[in-house]
Amino acid sequence: MRQLLDERGKQLRNSVGILTSDFGFKSAIASLDLNTLASVLANQGERVGADMALLAAPDGTIVASSHHAPGTPMPFPRLWQQVRQSGEATGVVLQDQRPYQFVMLPVRAPNLIGWVGMGFLLDTPLAEEIAQLTRLQVSFLVSDAEPASGASGEHAAGYVAGALAQAPPEAVSALRVDLARGDYLHHSGVDARLDALVLASPLMVSGITPGAGQGKVPGQGQGQVYAVVEHPRADLLVVFQALGWRLATIFALTLALTALVAAFSARGMSQPLIQLARVAQRIGRGERVTEVPTGSGGEIGLLGRTLVAMQNDIETRERQQRHQTRHDQLTALANRHSAQQDIAEAVAAGQPFTLLRLSIYGFRHINDTFGYAVGDQALRQLAKRLASCPAPVHHAYRLGGDEFLLLVDSAAVDARWLASLREGLARPIELDHSPLRLQLVYGEVNFPEHGREAPLLLRRAEIAMAMAKQQRLGYLRYVEGQDEKRLREMTLVRDLQLAAERGQLSMVYQPKIAAADGALVELEALMRWQHPEFGFIPPDEFITLAESAGLMSQLTGWMLTTVCRQLAAWEAEEGLCLAVAVNLSAQDVIDPALPQQLAQVLATHGLEPARLGLEVTESAIMSDPETSRRVLADLSQRGASTAIDDFGTGYSSLAQLKRLAVRQLKIDKSFILKLEQQSDDRIIVHSTIELGHNLGLEVVAEGVETEAARALLVELGCDYLQGYGISRPLPAAAVVGWIAAYPPGVRQPLRATPESTP
Repeated sequence: MRQLLDERGKQLRNSVGILTSDFGFKSAIASLDLNTLASVLANQGERVGADMALLAAPDGTIVASSHHAPGTPMPFPRLWQQVRQSGEATGVVLQDQRPYQFVMLPVRAPNLIGWVGMGFLLDTPLAEEIAQLTRLQVSFLVSDAEPASGASGEHAAGYVAGALAQAPPEAVSALRVDLARGDYLHHSGVDARLDALVLASPLMVSGITPGAGQGKVPGQGQGQVYAVVEHPRADLLVVFQALGWRLATIFALTLALTALVAAFSARGMSQPLIQLARVAQRIGRGERVTEVPTGSGGEIGLLGRTLVAMQNDIETRERQQRHQTRHDQLTALANRHSAQQDIAEAVAAGQPFTLLRLSIYGFRHINDTFGYAVGDQALRQLAKRLASCPAPVHHAYRLGGDEFLLLVDSAAVDARWLASLREGLARPIELDHSPLRLQLVYGEVNFPEHGREAPLLLRRAEIAMAMAKQQRLGYLRYVEGQDEKRLREMTLVRDLQLAAERGQLSMVYQPKIAAADGALVELEALMRWQHPEFGFIPPDEFITLAESAGLMSQLTGWMLTTVCRQLAAWEAEEGLCLAVAVNLSAQDVIDPALPQQLAQVLATHGLEPARLGLEVTESAIMSDPETSRRVLADLSQRGASTAIDDFGTGYSSLAQLKRLAVRQLKIDKSFILKLEQQSDDRIIVHSTIELGHNLGLEVVAEGVETEAARALLVELGCDYLQGYGISRPLPAAAVVGWIAAYPPGVRQPLRATPESTP
């Protein structure tokens, strides 16, 4: 319907265009003869059937109009805005709450001398004309209208033209409410009051507020104009009823024809299909069928041959799937699943055999250095060598990654045969004309000596191989007890993740004193773990496990928080401003985030950086010297004091030591325990003290247990002492008591300052 109104608008525009081109009309405008203008405007409007006509000056002021007083501003602001932007306009406007399709065009002679506008009432004859074209009931409706003063009848109730003019007023009022909510605008719906399918289209939405100082234009309506289309329910039902009868007739005819065709087809198809069904059942039970006795060609025969071909395809696919499930795709060796089955069968047979589990040492480094393509090629070459191993090797398997397995028909491998095997597998592999020598690690288990179940034998072979790799041995045979050790390590790694939350971790503190006067200078914080099942776990054991399992960051964070909280508590509750040193692991000292983490913990508890000393072993530093140097330098710039722990047991060079931002050297206790007895130890300790002093470092001796060792260290010029001869590690609650009982004159704790705290 909107398209019909648009076409009508084009026709109206053409009619108005004739007037704007009339020379006499232009002359009348130029002469400003108002009587002539009003007469020409009225005659032209009557000739084209316009219900409203107006002539405006170039600025929009009314010159002559059938509905407006001369000299008033343009009564239709939105249409006037469109005219000023586009040079002409066609739209729907409200005048005295009646809708008009309005056309406005310019008058040029040759410059713009005025504007001509003509409106055509959207009334019942127009609605009926559109209804004849669309075969639908059409109406024009004005909603939310503000009745003009003195208006009555349809104006007072709101303008209605077309089919809705005959509808009950209550139904029309309810429709206005529905349209205001947006009903029927985007999709049609059934209106029970009108008993029709309704669809509406907004022709005009008013509400433009006149410009400042313009005021409200008399007669200009404020509301919404809708074109409403109705399709009575009765007409719809007639269509559906006729369609229903046609569908019923078509269905009945189709059903009868289908039954007739089925009756004729069943005679020729039932028996062959029954035979094909029996053949399909046999194939489903796993029987092999070579031909199908259908006794028929055509489609039935084709279906029978297809069943036989399908059976062959299924067998081929099953063979491929069985092969894929038992073999590794990269190396074509039998896989872990196949190994478990073969080992289980060998166990059931009861004949002694040996499993050799092997792995490529440093295979990850090969992938990182040369790329995964080279790594895969190396695996394939090694697999070929394993597959071609002579007797007594029974079978070779790839278990996954860089791990392989050999099943050997022997109660135990001969040493000479094993040496020959290792030599053959260690031969360089040619990869792109470059030799690559693989370093292999072997683990051996024997049946029935080391187990009588396939999973147990495989696990113990893996343990033997892992122990050989850990101890940097090329070969290791499983020894009773290694399984239990591995299970213990796995349990400890698992429980260590929640040890802090469960309250199993604690910190103890060992005093460190000045060698010259015995004054307390610092405490060393040491972590302890009391496991609920295994009891006390030595720090060396669980720290090593934490580093291998990637848990050091979690432990270090807990340690720093616990120690800083304790320092703050001693100061707040006891008035003791103590300094504490903590130990860092190899993973901590190469973590660039450690300085920021440490600064945040100190700031949280209101502590100066000098209150917390850091100790790191020289082996940890040498794991990544450059990164360690940068991290230690960052810590030093933030005010932290760093010491090299266990000095003398690692392999740091003097050049590297000179570059590190450290303040102390801690001589390992292995050189101190028998200092007064071993002259070699005295020489090493003396040299270390002189070396440290020459480098501008303070020297700490740990492991001081006797007065003789203490006196000798004072004589050698050592700066600080620590060990059981001074105090054992103390729980936090016992530190205050120890300080109070410390010999008079030296029991006052050192106030931590950047100048005095080591």
